[in-house]
Amino acid sequence: MSGARFGSLLEGLPASPQPDELFTTLAALPGSRIERIVSTGQSSPDGFWYDQDWDEFVLLVAGAATLQVEGEDDRLLSPGDWALLPARTRHRVAATAAPAAGGPTVWLAIHAGELGR
Repeated sequence: MSGARFGSLLEGLPASPQPDELFTTLAALPGSRIERIVSTGQSSPDGFWYDQDWDEFVLLVAGAATLQVEGEDDRLLSPGDWALLPARTRHRVAATAAPAAGGPTVWLAIHAGELGR
């Protein structure tokens, strides 16, 4: 047996808004983690900024989102858009689409250089 794993980023998506974002780790590898994030209208709390010790690559798979990077103009993301956020890049999610707007927002996130991985 090869140990290969398969799945779908779009399987099992919620049809209605959820109280919190849904995080699913797809793979945990030495120094990195790949996860699916499902947002149903969530955004970062007012005044909160992610400020991580590791690099993060995000790809918007479905839905829509507005990403803020400190010191830059807001970025409206559509399916297929991606961002590479180097370590210590302060960023936040200003808005995401809710299921009523055509389905949840689905992200593929790759965290590289996480300590302890």
